[in-house]
Amino acid sequence: MMTVLEVRNLQKSFGTIHAVKDISFSVHAGEVFTIIGPNGAGKTTTLEMIEGLVTPDKGEIHFGELNWNQHAGTIKKMIGVQPQSSAMFDLLTPEENLNLFATFYNNPRSTEEILNLVNLTDHRKNQVKKLSGGQRQRLAIGLAMISDPEIIFLDEPTTGLDPQARRNIWDIILELKKLGKTTILTTHYMEEAEKLSDRLCIVDQGLVVTLDSPSALIERVTSEREVRLSFLDGESAALDAQNFAQNLDSITRTEREESALTLWTIKPEDSLYDLFKFTKDKEYQIEQVSVHEMSLEDVFISFTGKEWRD
Repeated sequence: MMTVLEVRNLQKSFGTIHAVKDISFSVHAGEVFTIIGPNGAGKTTTLEMIEGLVTPDKGEIHFGELNWNQHAGTIKKMIGVQPQSSAMFDLLTPEENLNLFATFYNNPRSTEEILNLVNLTDHRKNQVKKLSGGQRQRLAIGLAMISDPEIIFLDEPTTGLDPQARRNIWDIILELKKLGKTTILTTHYMEEAEKLSDRLCIVDQGLVVTLDSPSALIERVTSEREVRLSFLDGESAALDAQNFAQNLDSITRTEREESALTLWTIKPEDSLYDLFKFTKDKEYQIEQVSVHEMSLEDVFISFTGKEWRD
């Protein structure tokens, strides 16, 4: 895999606050690389250093063979940064904003194409100040894309948006991936990180806690799955099933509350097959069954010892 960005031992303090203590990672071409962590973890500062907006106290940032000290002009053409909403011109339309930003670059993408990509074709003639939060955020991504960059930085692009507007942004990020772009994303929404990321870097208190694909991180925390069953035949059926389940090799532990039984299993398919055979033979009726996958939230708690705070 080709590495397009290499970050080594980044550090940044503001007065007595160590915003970034020691952060290193590399990003591959074409991936969605997500930096996730609670507020104050150092995500935005890390991004601003990579984008060339903040100078690190220590550490190195390489875009392939290029670095900020010697090749700032070239790097600026390679990267796209989603502007904070204040950078847009409120009295201009999305179309006018894009046309204006296009004049800053030698080979911009067409405004038409960008409007289409961020789904603002129908709003192209409305003043920016009349757009909804989600529409403004999509325009911000469009402005980051106008230079046709290889690497796009999106800093918490869905914060404060309603679920539908958030999903619209997810669609755009997946579309950028199809175009072969590399996206570096920060978020504090677990679900977003799980849905979009090829790899995920969990940051807490200015340090990298762990880095891998979402599925590998979940796998690393546990190979168990939680299976929940509830019985129409009540407590006695649940107790009987619990006694049966405790003797299965695939089941690691069980818990029962009245007619509801929870099992932890390393082989959910085998466990369910044996259980259903048992309940069928006994003619017990199962009201509900669910298999609970471990989530990134479980991963975060496991690696940091902290509850996730949205």
